[in-house]
Amino acid sequence: MSGDVSRCDWALNSAIETAYHDHEWGVPKRDEHSLFEFLILEGAQAGLSWRTILAKRDHFRAAFDGFDAERMARYDDRDRARLMADAGIVRNRLKIDAAIGNARAYLELRAAVGGLSPFLWDFVDGKPIINHWQHMAEVPAQTALSDRISKALKQRGFRFVGSTIVYAYLQAAGLINDHLVHCFRHAPLCADEATVPR
Repeated sequence: MSGDVSRCDWALNSAIETAYHDHEWGVPKRDEHSLFEFLILEGAQAGLSWRTILAKRDHFRAAFDGFDAERMARYDDRDRARLMADAGIVRNRLKIDAAIGNARAYLELRAAVGGLSPFLWDFVDGKPIINHWQHMAEVPAQTALSDRISKALKQRGFRFVGSTIVYAYLQAAGLINDHLVHCFRHAPLCADEATVPR
């Protein structure tokens, strides 16, 4: 993609953020694996920059068995020690414990309602929320929707799912289109969603 197109301001900070913005951010995600991976990564990001997580994403995938929830749910103290010693990920015991606990909570959610996709998309009636922000300063850090989803996830045993983390997750997973209106990705994502199976 050439550099003469208009993008969201945050995507201009680094090549890795530009690529993520252009190809992933805000694209509606309905497959379980992607939604679970992003949930874990958003929790790991808390207090850090998203650029840091993007730079470590491949290593996260290797360290967490490709974000295989069933394998992660079986992690024991040896796995925790292995992860705490792994400089390629965010070595925070609370976040590591939360990732393991969230894998277990996810499996329970999947057994109960089919997974994150039906659970999350039900909150928005199956279609992304399309915002029309002109400036980054207008984009909220959390909303009543993220408050509700955060509460629902916590009730189901998930951790590191505060409202601000959840809002960033909804943006990343495309349940909310927060590309600025002048960004070259805003309009195509509005149009493309009509072709995505419900």
